[in-house]
Amino acid sequence: MPLAKEVLQRLIEASPHIVIATASNGTVSYYNDGARDNLGYSREEIIGREVQVLYPSLDEARRVMRAMRGSDCGGPGRLESFPTTFVTKDGSPLPVSISGVIIKNERGEEDGTIGFSEDLSEIIRKDKLAVLGEVTIGLSHEINNPLTAIANHLSLLERFVFGHETSKGAADELQRIAAMRGEVRRIEIRLARLREMAEKEDYRSTDYLDGQSMIDLSSGEGPLAGHRLLVVDDDDAVRKSIVEILDAEGCKVDACCNGREALARLRGDSYDLVLSDVVMPEMDGYELLLETRRLCPQTQVVLMTAFYHDQNHILKRSRLQGLEGVLFKKPLNPERLRNTLGRLLTRDRPAPSPR
Repeated sequence: MPLAKEVLQRLIEASPHIVIATASNGTVSYYNDGARDNLGYSREEIIGREVQVLYPSLDEARRVMRAMRGSDCGGPGRLESFPTTFVTKDGSPLPVSISGVIIKNERGEEDGTIGFSEDLSEIIRKDKLAVLGEVTIGLSHEINNPLTAIANHLSLLERFVFGHETSKGAADELQRIAAMRGEVRRIEIRLARLREMAEKEDYRSTDYLDGQSMIDLSSGEGPLAGHRLLVVDDDDAVRKSIVEILDAEGCKVDACCNGREALARLRGDSYDLVLSDVVMPEMDGYELLLETRRLCPQTQVVLMTAFYHDQNHILKRSRLQGLEGVLFKKPLNPERLRNTLGRLLTRDRPAPSPR
């Protein structure tokens, strides 16, 4: 049974696609809800105006009409899936695909046109993501191989330097190696983020220079990402290398060189975890732990020490006060640092042991 004219009209009116008709003089005579929602103009603003106002230029409007009268895009008087661009009320370009016909009266004279246009923005975005996925696969392969070689050479270099740690400057070299490991990890995280964006077909962009956009490769998926950490160590090289490693994991990191400054930070800001050296001037790690427990009971604390022998029972006493973990930094192992903090930050904090 053929649909009644009023039923067809209601269907067209409610269509999410852009439906626009023009009179023989090129002015807009019909404009549906989909056109209003996609282009931003109300009916009152667009009915009776030249249709070319919806195109980026008069030349583009004429190109569409030439295609409708030609034989290459559906036949004379027809247009099938013809790509062009509309301009929305706020001036934004809107890529569309038009299918339409020339309307003729009883005498065979042109009486206007009607076109159905589909927004191509999402299709174009997915096409770009498909290309991104292909580029990601190649990029990951080309970069991961040399990254693996670099990591292996760093391990060999670390073993050599560690065997000569009594020589002058060996400790500084070990910290530089740890910093380089952090940078390697940073690259690995960015590559993983690229793969994730390609697989999920999702990405974010941020404004850059001169109105340009840049894809945001920061990762929010790792166990450390997004957590606020405070690093406390009086050794500049150690402190900087730890900050670089944690920053690469997506942490929000602050750092200071002694316990007094750390307490000032804790009074003004909220942190998920404090990572502190044990041996420091003015206030050692144990004293900082006690003060942190008093000021911020929910903030976790991990201590770092260069000594495996707990000569003054600092670590033992700290554990009785609820110390969550210990890291031995001779040299600091980036992987153990990530694993230890990640494990603590993804589980409930244990209550302090009874004294």
